[in-house]
Amino acid sequence: MPRYASLLLLALLGLSQAYQDEELLEEDEEDTMDLSTRILTTNNGSEELLLEGDLLVSRTRNAMKCLYELCRWKKNSEGFVNVPYVVSGEFPRREKQKIEAALASFHGATCVRFVPRRNEFDYISVENRAGCYTSLGRQGGKQVLSLNRGSCLYKGIIQHEFNHILGFHHEQTRSGRDKYIRINWENIDPDMAHNFYMQDTDNIKTPYDYSSVMHYGKTAFSNNGRDTITPIPNARVPIGQRNGLSKWDIRRINMLYDC
Repeated sequence: MPRYASLLLLALLGLSQAYQDEELLEEDEEDTMDLSTRILTTNNGSEELLLEGDLLVSRTRNAMKCLYELCRWKKNSEGFVNVPYVVSGEFPRREKQKIEAALASFHGATCVRFVPRRNEFDYISVENRAGCYTSLGRQGGKQVLSLNRGSCLYKGIIQHEFNHILGFHHEQTRSGRDKYIRINWENIDPDMAHNFYMQDTDNIKTPYDYSSVMHYGKTAFSNNGRDTITPIPNARVPIGQRNGLSKWDIRRINMLYDC
């Protein structure tokens, strides 16, 4: 009898934790601002040199190059890709739980595991800095991922920045994008135009994904409130969602890391 009672208790604890995780993430539901608008608004005026709005310039290599084995995290003998991270003490317990809940979506669908750092040399340091940003792929050593407490603690933003850590670009700058979107250069400040330059990316033979958590919204970097990105041929296709990883985001992680 004690054995069954223990099993029942464990099951109830598991359900309770799952409910708490969902409760934490559901707090975002009332937010109506798309992911890119929130990121770009938060990062406006940042003292950091950021490419495409939220990518730190690398000191060791071209920040926009993340191909093949250059910046992937390593898979262990058990078949998991462990990415060590630490969360700054500036985040109270509930905010740390929100970050953990957002990362759990990677764990349930891929072989990537974001794990608390022990003594690993390469690791992610989640810090409360003035913006939502990070660098692309594994850089080596301590790697800062900024999640400003007042503006960045949303499921989609957390997953967006951690997807950069895994080596993924913004969808709207991927190679071949001009078949799927039109960049309205006339609505972009000339000083910001570099953020829309098409990059030499490894698309892993996957289709363009309007629903990707890595896709910016229609008015990203607009200097007049008009659309800077227009889906084609159907301009009404929604882009810049804020709900988290799409089906193809997950598929790409699994393909890149051979999950």
